[in-house]
Amino acid sequence: MNNFVVSARKYRPATFDTVVGQSHITSTLKNAIKRKHLAQAFLFCGPRGVGKTTCARILAKTINCFTHTENAEACDTCDSCISFNSGQSLNVYELDAASNNSVDDIRNLIDQVRFAPQLGKHKVYIIDEVHMLSQGAFNAFLKTLEEPPAHAIFILATTEKHKIISTILSRCQTFDFNRIQVEDITSHLLEIAKKEHIAADEDALHIISQKADGGLRDALSMFDQIVSFAGNNITYKAVIDNLNILDYDYYFKITENIISENISQSLLIFNEILDNGFDGHNFINGLGEHFRNLLVSKDTVTIQLLEVSNSIKERYNEQSQKCSVVLLINLLKLSNEADYKFKTSKNKRLLVELTLIQMSSFGLMVKESVAEKKNDQPPLPIVKSLVKKYTEAEPKSEIVHEPATIQQKNVSAVEVKVPAKKFQSSTSISSSLNKTVTENTINNNLPEIKTGVNGTSPFSESELMQAWDEFANSINKNEMPNFYASFTQHKPELKENYVVQLKIENIVQQKELNDERYKILSYLRNKLKNDSIDLVTYFPKMDDSQRKPYTNNEKYKRMQEINPNIEKLRQTLDLDF
Repeated sequence: MNNFVVSARKYRPATFDTVVGQSHITSTLKNAIKRKHLAQAFLFCGPRGVGKTTCARILAKTINCFTHTENAEACDTCDSCISFNSGQSLNVYELDAASNNSVDDIRNLIDQVRFAPQLGKHKVYIIDEVHMLSQGAFNAFLKTLEEPPAHAIFILATTEKHKIISTILSRCQTFDFNRIQVEDITSHLLEIAKKEHIAADEDALHIISQKADGGLRDALSMFDQIVSFAGNNITYKAVIDNLNILDYDYYFKITENIISENISQSLLIFNEILDNGFDGHNFINGLGEHFRNLLVSKDTVTIQLLEVSNSIKERYNEQSQKCSVVLLINLLKLSNEADYKFKTSKNKRLLVELTLIQMSSFGLMVKESVAEKKNDQPPLPIVKSLVKKYTEAEPKSEIVHEPATIQQKNVSAVEVKVPAKKFQSSTSISSSLNKTVTENTINNNLPEIKTGVNGTSPFSESELMQAWDEFANSINKNEMPNFYASFTQHKPELKENYVVQLKIENIVQQKELNDERYKILSYLRNKLKNDSIDLVTYFPKMDDSQRKPYTNNEKYKRMQEINPNIEKLRQTLDLDF
């Protein structure tokens, strides 16, 4: 049986032109050879498997070639090239710094540097993983590296440039190797498959290229692994089964169910993914990447950013037309939050399932808001800014100013008319409230609360206070102390048309109430049997001097008003508040 040679060695580039994905480096080295402007020391740095050692060997071979080609490549016919190809060249010396990192090893190297080459003009020393040298070895190497003999050229290679001392870096010409692009790796694998008479799907090779993460050596190792698994016919299914990769189909199916608000089917697909042995964290990360690709596919200009095959690009383009930009942005936000919370979550499966439920429920809300937009109705506050940005038509109704804008303006009473037409979104101010709203009224930006369940039963202010106190008692003071304080600091006031008005002191309290506003309204409406209940918060009218500072900026301004010299102190010491 013939000895098997791995593809990473069998198809290792032998010339600059065959190096994959590093044209900016190979062209520079060839020009240096043409013009005879070779440095005394080179530093090749970059991730693993991108061609650092390969380029070092090609450079060493080409430097000593007697008859260069017109393209500054080695001829492969002279005595120097023949001895190099056979592994018998005495002009190229390779040292593994990972296992030879002591001062004595470097001294032995320095002793060899003094001897001139037997064949050719240069003696090349390739030191791989140079960052592994000890501090003493680096210091011993400095003098020789700065003033080597005329025939000596050093090529240092490392994956961790930041570990090399600055005195070494200053003595070398540095070349940064990039991660190899997915398309370049795929093309290289296709050429190898043709040479080996292997039938390979382009989609399958794309998956291998993506899994390699920019390293060609890793891609070739996986290619050999798949050939051993599937034989001479590499299919997409063989690759995802052998490399334990989630199929694109799972993400496309999940997205279809999110669009159709099919929660149960989304949970069943996730259960199937877990049964197949995949990790929930990998799934949620892949789902976020899928939503990102859909968002990129919305514009023909950015679709080129997708690192997938053409057939998968078409699927992304087709599905992206079914999703609005608003939906994709919020799905990305939900997946990112799940990714952030996954490591600290005790029930990880429940976290992912809850995220899928939220995603499937959010689709209906976004579609309703877009429908309201088309009917000349105000959009939902949570998405109104995004809808306004990504749709051409401007909303015809006037919208209440948002809190950030309100606080920045010192206007006593700017009137904003609220349309008398009844809205389905209960987060807007009550539809039948036909009075003017002053600019210090706060409009809470939260999802729509469905109506039409409890009716509109009348209730008194005492009944409202009883329900309010019951909800306050249900709040966990230890887990949510800020929200409890914001909720109980002032008593609510019952206004016309079942509008509950609550006074707040600052933006911090407003945020606390905004976060739990959905629960408050749901509880009050169910308890009092009235779907028309709405909650409006407002700031009391007061001067800036009367309002208690809460943010760092406000506290600093208050201190500066008391003592103006504090600003001089901050500038003198270059401090931040």
